[in-house]
Amino acid sequence: MSHPLPINNQESFVLNLGPQHPATHGVLRVKLTMDGEYIMHAEPVLGYIHRMHEKMGENRTWAQFMPNTGRMDYLSALSFNHCYAALVEKAMGIEVPERAEYLRVITVELNRISSHLVWFGAFILDLGGFSPLLYAFDDREHILDLLESVTGSRLTYCYFRFGGLYNDIDENFVDGTREFIKTMRERLPMYHNLVTKNIILIKRIKDIGPISKETIRKYGATGPVARGSGIDYDIRKNEPYSIYPEFDFDIPVYTECDSMARYMVRMDEIEQSMRIIEQALDKLPEGPIMAPKVPKILKPPKGDYYQAVESARGSLGMRAVSDGTNKAYRLKVRSPTFSNLSLFSEVSEGMLLPDALALMGSLDLVIPEIDR
Repeated sequence: MSHPLPINNQESFVLNLGPQHPATHGVLRVKLTMDGEYIMHAEPVLGYIHRMHEKMGENRTWAQFMPNTGRMDYLSALSFNHCYAALVEKAMGIEVPERAEYLRVITVELNRISSHLVWFGAFILDLGGFSPLLYAFDDREHILDLLESVTGSRLTYCYFRFGGLYNDIDENFVDGTREFIKTMRERLPMYHNLVTKNIILIKRIKDIGPISKETIRKYGATGPVARGSGIDYDIRKNEPYSIYPEFDFDIPVYTECDSMARYMVRMDEIEQSMRIIEQALDKLPEGPIMAPKVPKILKPPKGDYYQAVESARGSLGMRAVSDGTNKAYRLKVRSPTFSNLSLFSEVSEGMLLPDALALMGSLDLVIPEIDR
């Protein structure tokens, strides 16, 4: 529901949403100018958790910066690992063994599912429902156990290495992953019966927060936010990298443009990620997980390098300028959620505050990734 801007501006007041509000998922502050319960203007205020990751990338060696990548988007950390590793490999001309590429895809897609499960639980919690959070975290726990067994971490992963991986998988990981997929497929109908078909959810998010294609392009929004507005764009298909071209999977796209469409994109992506993982396990080749003769001290040739991957939230890009030394001259991270949040101010204008919270939840914000 939208509302024309108020006639009497003397009746307006300013409301701070955050930076410690549960619906802002971290230290995001949104300064709201309100007319009753309607939003006249929303101004996101960043900077509460800024840690200067890009500057750290310029005063640490190429290898020393790798742990930082898992601490930006902590819910999709392996995508950030993947992007940075691929960027440096492109600069150095390092060829990654096929088995390592398969394992990268398997672990990244497991991480994507776990990220979507956190979003699902938190989104419903924002709207007043508690039980789905418990189901989502129960399923996510199985993924964390699997990833911990091979990476040593449960959240801020630092699993990738330039030229390969830190660790190989074993049969327990393969069997556990297949068992998880079987269980998750049995659980998804329950998720849809409990939540997707729930009339309360439908009334809260259907036709709420419509984002037009023009607005998506204007702000450079990507990922499920763009695909929920009918834009068929996914880095894995449109700018293929790693071994994604070898797999058969679909890109969920909805044209309704509302919060329900963005919800459905992510729910469908869980199934598509499981398809990719199954194919990767079936085709998993034998062989080494590290490229031979990777230099211990990396000094990429002078140049300007860019790599993009599809994180759980959209197009993640990293640009490095090398001056031929063991540290980046300039490192720039193009985080997907910064662009996705930027459209909130325009789209929320005239909305009721509860509807704007549903819109914000549908954007799937991770503040440390925006506020790097």
